[in-house]
Amino acid sequence: MSKGLLLENLLNEYLLDIRLKNYSDRTLKSVKNNTSLFFSFLETEFNITTLERLSHIHIKAYIKHKQCLGLKATYINSILKNLSMFFSYLLEEEYISTNYAKKVKLQKEEKVIIKTFNDKEVSAMLKVYNFSNHVNARNACIIAMLLDTGIRNSELCHIKICDIKENAILIFGKGKKERLVPITPFLAKIMLRHEQKRRLFVKEHYEHQYYFLSQKGKKLTPETIERIVKACGKQANIRKDIRCSPHTCRHYYAQAQLRNGLDVYSVSRLLGHENISITKRYLQSIQDEDVLTMAVKTSPLMNGR
Repeated sequence: MSKGLLLENLLNEYLLDIRLKNYSDRTLKSVKNNTSLFFSFLETEFNITTLERLSHIHIKAYIKHKQCLGLKATYINSILKNLSMFFSYLLEEEYISTNYAKKVKLQKEEKVIIKTFNDKEVSAMLKVYNFSNHVNARNACIIAMLLDTGIRNSELCHIKICDIKENAILIFGKGKKERLVPITPFLAKIMLRHEQKRRLFVKEHYEHQYYFLSQKGKKLTPETIERIVKACGKQANIRKDIRCSPHTCRHYYAQAQLRNGLDVYSVSRLLGHENISITKRYLQSIQDEDVLTMAVKTSPLMNGR
């Protein structure tokens, strides 16, 4: 192990590395905050500021500290994952010979039931916005695209005209990873009506590379998308215990695809998940009745005779 290396300097080096790898700003912020808080704990409790005095015991002490504060297992695990990313980098760069965070077990998380819209609510949401002008047509297309592709809020904002293919949309996800999501006939019809209004709108303003534009002809922000979905949910009378957000549209898409029989691996690819374990959470939220219906559709004897 290299001696006398300040942890703060190593963190700055690591942050530069993940910037070069085009990680999202959200990931960058999460890693920086969680790792910096860990370093503050080390200095306050153990007077540790350099790498040479650090071991997995100190990570365990930090996790115990977080448990005493009453933090949930999911939050603690996110901290551990961020620390593991940092120590993996140090291992790759040969600053250390083992990843200390890997020696600390993840917390057992409670089974989370992901609540989302039902089909009736989705039908109501799709009827909220008409196609009378550019803004209404744009909003109608945003709602339909979120529900019919499951893409993230930030991914939708970044869609450019050149990303729209004949029957698919090129999406740039986390870590700038590319994937394609299909344009269904239902979505294609709504996109066409949006594009007709968009063409009239840009003639009066100026051409812009982004697919969804603000009233000033600029790229939309995630905050604007949040407001559009929230307003849509209010007008559609969505249940009060359901959060009306772009991410809830993503939840709906995932659960609907699984209920309709698409395999977990394919759903995971369409959602742009890093691993299949994230997608499996949606399976936990599917009702037993839906599982029974799915089983009948895929019955070996029903389909093999």
